[in-house]
Amino acid sequence: MKAAIVESVGKVVVGEVPDPTPGPRDVVVEVAACGLCGTDLHIIQGEFAPTLPVVPGHEFAGTVAEVGSAVTELRVGDRVAVDPSLHCHECRYCRAGRGNLCERWAAIGVTTAGGAAARHLGVSASAASPDALDRPSGWDVVIDATGNAAAIQDGLGRVAKAGTFLQFGVADYATRVTIDPYRIYNQEITITGSMAVLHSYERAAELFVTGVLDPDVFISDRLPLDDYPQALDRFASGQGRKIVVTP
Repeated sequence: MKAAIVESVGKVVVGEVPDPTPGPRDVVVEVAACGLCGTDLHIIQGEFAPTLPVVPGHEFAGTVAEVGSAVTELRVGDRVAVDPSLHCHECRYCRAGRGNLCERWAAIGVTTAGGAAARHLGVSASAASPDALDRPSGWDVVIDATGNAAAIQDGLGRVAKAGTFLQFGVADYATRVTIDPYRIYNQEITITGSMAVLHSYERAAELFVTGVLDPDVFISDRLPLDDYPQALDRFASGQGRKIVVTP
């Protein structure tokens, strides 16, 4: 079958790979579309150091094409969206219900072969810059979803007293920002992180199913798989919103 392949650091091609076959508890998904993510750029840049070559693509959905001998929950023809996280279910973090911190953590499209807008969504206000919003006392919760050092540094300074800063964006390994320990103590500011997906995938899917979220608001570009390298270039340049590739 045709797939995008990260052959080596900085090199992505579209070529042929063997068709996947399911293990007893696996299913094969015929991919309908696959989104591009900042994590894909990290993989291509060598940040996550997976075993290369690898087929990227951890944001994908499609139709079940084949099921393993021990699979009873799904059938051929079922439409699915895929949580790419792969947990061992044995380590201390998995046993504590924190599989996103699994000591043997892996993910489809990261360590194994993958499936290579702010007012329309009901928010009260949107802006291209936080300075455009009148909030001199800061926000109770500030979330960085970019991984960009300048955005993180700016966001840390906009947390209100007793507020929380959540780091969700994936930064480069070498990214560094500065914090003010006295302010954290004196204003009781919480700084926390969120790694990957934990007990939230089904809830997110339900928001789309019920129409609370509209995928057309998120998706700005749909490109064919043959254009995967160009799609990455477009994503890396900051053009559009969510870019997806289709077979």
